[in-house]
Amino acid sequence: MAVFFDTHAHLDFPDFAADLPAVLERARLAGIERIISIGTDLAASRRAVALAEAHPEIYAVVGWHPGHAEEAPEDFRDELRTLARHPKVVALGECGLDFYRLPTRMKTGTAEDDLRIQQRQAVVFGQQLEVAAELGLNVVIHTRDSFVETWKQFAPYADRVRAVFHCFVGTPEEVRTVVAAGSLVSFTGITTFKNGGNVREALAATPLDRFMLETDCPFLAPLPYRGKRCEPAYVRDLAQVVADLKQVSLDTLSEVTCATARQFFPKLR
Repeated sequence: MAVFFDTHAHLDFPDFAADLPAVLERARLAGIERIISIGTDLAASRRAVALAEAHPEIYAVVGWHPGHAEEAPEDFRDELRTLARHPKVVALGECGLDFYRLPTRMKTGTAEDDLRIQQRQAVVFGQQLEVAAELGLNVVIHTRDSFVETWKQFAPYADRVRAVFHCFVGTPEEVRTVVAAGSLVSFTGITTFKNGGNVREALAATPLDRFMLETDCPFLAPLPYRGKRCEPAYVRDLAQVVADLKQVSLDTLSEVTCATARQFFPKLR
């Protein structure tokens, strides 16, 4: 059986509290050999590390999601350094910028509120980029309606830190920007959606060895599970669609994507 990695999961979320052992067993039976559980704040990052300590197939990424930037301490770099030095922490994140739910778009605030949130997100993102460069770790980047701004902030670090732009829904031109800098993109179950044509175009523009596969579970379950809780086992369903689109065998996709993940996350074993 061709094996795969789920390079972006949120196994600490309450969605998995009742049946995590069964979730992990289904992943094992589906050939998902490694799962990376991603932090969204310091508490979630600590939970991700605890999961990695308890399960040999799980690794952790620690950081602070831009959607929670207003809740972040003024400076959390010391706590982040401590977590990042754990032997099973493979990167920092998910970090970045997210302008999708700015107050003016949600009709809950003013342009001044937008600016305050954008500035806070930039500070939180910047602290994580600093620690990543200092410790020699790569970053998992979340960007939504903010690629230009996210790239502008990341670019000064691109010679020292590689990034994976997770849950990629951008354009082929944005793919080329990321790949030219030595970084990666990652694709989710959106690739399988009927309205996911833009993602399939981006996938077509991405070299075979410059992307990874992920679920972003419990979100974004691929077809035929769309609308249900996503879980790591569903990487196999995503992989079949990706292999067909890239016109390669599952074995080839397995070999290349797992090698790409190991190269990007050097602490992954």
